[in-house]
Amino acid sequence: MILRNGDTGYRVESLQRALVRAGQDIEVDGWFGDETETAVRAVQRAHGLVIDGLAGPKTRDALDGRPDPRHLRQMDLVNAADRLGVDLAAVMAVNEIESRGNGLHHGGPYGGEPVILFERHIMRRRLIHYGIAPMPYQRQRPDLVNDKPGGYVGGAREHDRLDDARDIHPESGLESASWGLFQIMGFHWQRLGYEGAGAFADAMATSEGEQLEAFARFIEADPALHSALKNRDWADFARRYNGPAYAKNDYDTKLAAAYRRHARALETAT
Repeated sequence: MILRNGDTGYRVESLQRALVRAGQDIEVDGWFGDETETAVRAVQRAHGLVIDGLAGPKTRDALDGRPDPRHLRQMDLVNAADRLGVDLAAVMAVNEIESRGNGLHHGGPYGGEPVILFERHIMRRRLIHYGIAPMPYQRQRPDLVNDKPGGYVGGAREHDRLDDARDIHPESGLESASWGLFQIMGFHWQRLGYEGAGAFADAMATSEGEQLEAFARFIEADPALHSALKNRDWADFARRYNGPAYAKNDYDTKLAAAYRRHARALETAT
């Protein structure tokens, strides 16, 4: 769960107590206000995390003395923004809205594995791409091979679906999942310069920094998408990145709001 400015309750109080133990001079009142956000940013800066003022599992791990070196760092975002020639706040906005804060699962049997979402309709297309008739599999496992999207189980259990799909056809399975912080589909591996679907999946499992590398390559490979990000045309960016359903999910307005928040914070910090 990610806590942010405006949240209240016992989880915020627990966060504040951890911040106090870490040396932050704040009031423990169960309200996530500007004072608490400033303290969260200070801890994130001290541990090299993304400085977004959002307190999720990565910030709590750092507060508990067990930071994960595979987590995304602020410097990773700085370097990506410089490479793409776009505002740092723009890259931070995409990271916040698209990733929901995590590119690797936290705890459980799939702890440390990359976040994925398996797409059964893409699996059908990839089987056809490889010359494999999809109908026998669609009849046996409509949850894995289908002409319609859906069948999601969510969270780490998506890896169970992926494992079963790989038993049908390894490459098609890997290519039919979206991967990591930026949910890039596996079938883009060749376009992004990876040696194969397996190499792409291995990179996504290495670190969130490698997931950001895939995002940078994805933006560079699409001049129109790159232009939309550079010009902060959030409606055009969301349409190209998320598809026609972007407006229904308010991706453009969420990206714009996140950009404004990060831009203000970066301006204040300088």
